[in-house]
Amino acid sequence: MGMAVGTGKGSMSEPNVVPLIDVLLVLIIIFMVITPTTPKGLDALVPQPAPPNAKENPELLAKTIVVQVTAGGKVLINQDPATWDDLGPRLEDIFKTRAEKVAFVKGDDAVEFAEVARAIDVMRGSGIDKVGLITAKVEAGQ
Repeated sequence: MGMAVGTGKGSMSEPNVVPLIDVLLVLIIIFMVITPTTPKGLDALVPQPAPPNAKENPELLAKTIVVQVTAGGKVLINQDPATWDDLGPRLEDIFKTRAEKVAFVKGDDAVEFAEVARAIDVMRGSGIDKVGLITAKVEAGQ
């Protein structure tokens, strides 16, 4: 602490805030180092389009599972109709014998994202490890 000498009556003390600022700067640096910098979020797997001159592999198409959410609120599993209540158990039956648990979800243009997120949630709840997103551009091969 220091004292100011001057024309005022008595002594006036002024606190020295430099050590306090130094401690705060050190604490800020410590918290910045401790904080993890790994991003958190939903892992998304986007299918890559096939080369233009490649033939379609029927074995690969049979293994690929696509859950489509239509504009009317209906759900399709590889073009087979399903209900929201039936979606989880059907996916569990499909993937119970598979080692690689990867499926894709596709939403129509008029579908709200909440419905697609609901489908992703049901898919993750049925044991699917990776859920890929199919967009119109990916489907067109762009």
